[in-house]
Amino acid sequence: MNKRVVVIGGGYGGLRAIEFLAQQSDIDVTLIDKHPYHYLQTEAYGYIAGRFDLHDVVIDLQDWCGGFKKKVTFVCDSAKNIDFESQSVEVCNGVISYDYLIIATGAKTNFFSFIEGLREHSFGVKSLHRAHNFRVEFANLIYKKLQNEEMQEINLVIGGAGLSGVEVAAEMAKVLEVYKKTIGCSVNSIKIHLIDASKTILPGMSDFLIKSTHKRLEALGVNILTNAFIQRMDEDFIYFKDQDALKYHFMIFTGGIKASDLNDTVDVQKNRISQFIPDKMLNIGEKKNVFAIGDCVEIRDGSGCMLPPTAQTAERSAEYVAESIRKRIDNKSIKPFDAKVLGVFIALGGRWASGELFGVIKVKGYSAYLLKKAITYAYHLGLRLRINTGYKNRIKNP
Repeated sequence: MNKRVVVIGGGYGGLRAIEFLAQQSDIDVTLIDKHPYHYLQTEAYGYIAGRFDLHDVVIDLQDWCGGFKKKVTFVCDSAKNIDFESQSVEVCNGVISYDYLIIATGAKTNFFSFIEGLREHSFGVKSLHRAHNFRVEFANLIYKKLQNEEMQEINLVIGGAGLSGVEVAAEMAKVLEVYKKTIGCSVNSIKIHLIDASKTILPGMSDFLIKSTHKRLEALGVNILTNAFIQRMDEDFIYFKDQDALKYHFMIFTGGIKASDLNDTVDVQKNRISQFIPDKMLNIGEKKNVFAIGDCVEIRDGSGCMLPPTAQTAERSAEYVAESIRKRIDNKSIKPFDAKVLGVFIALGGRWASGELFGVIKVKGYSAYLLKKAITYAYHLGLRLRINTGYKNRIKNP
């Protein structure tokens, strides 16, 4: 009898695990996700700024699952609870049993509760809904400028100068620069502010990435505020500790993440942001048939250093877990998880990027943009080929 593998979460990690598992003839795979689409969060910066369209950042999961030679079952539903003893996942419309379980539910924006008004008055980029709302707001603002309806200075704020924050700030600034050539200098009154409580942008990254990114943002006219501690917000102002308040139009917050709500229902060890703390094989609890990958889990390399919650980390952990399941079925030994960050590329507006490969190769400008574009294109191509196959299969066999 085939082994049943259930994957909760159709993000980068969940899809990568399924790509491997679906090739195994003795494994049946089921994907559970509350959304009918895969959201490419790494491309959120371009969608928010209006450079990418919806079809550039979403993938239909039903068609994607149908694109494998051996069909992957897709259940569009919310996972409510996991029963380790009965080996089942409770969803809104029933119960799904498993032999092996992969939890890949990702993370959501952590609107810090100690900042009064943050959740009520800012947007996140972790969900497509919030990113779309901000995109609409940004487009409406540009339209008003075209109509000369608002001529006063308008401040757009990005809270958090990590990878997502700098990409969003750079892309928005670049879009405004391009608009100057078409709708005139009225967009000069729109100012982009990038705020972080750390001493520098991109905390924890290399000096090369920090310096090249900082220089690019300044060239685009982004106002960078570091060592800036937000105390509270209302609908008009952001209030800083020991600084003047900033009047703003709207704000994106990218300053932190928190594991998805499902984690709160699972009684295993977790960290302060509700991420699972796994063993060296990425198992959670005492069950050797339950794994967690991606942003919902605190992942460390073989030396004990924490890996950043990126798509790359999610995919490396997914590959490891998928292979581990294969080895467990075959009663083969499994080595502890160990992976390194192979490279980092930061999109910085238009055809410009900054990046590092293997900690040695450092590139910036157009060449870095081409490398990042090639990596993104390869990922998109694999998804879209699978979707096209699934779409054709669904049309032939409705």
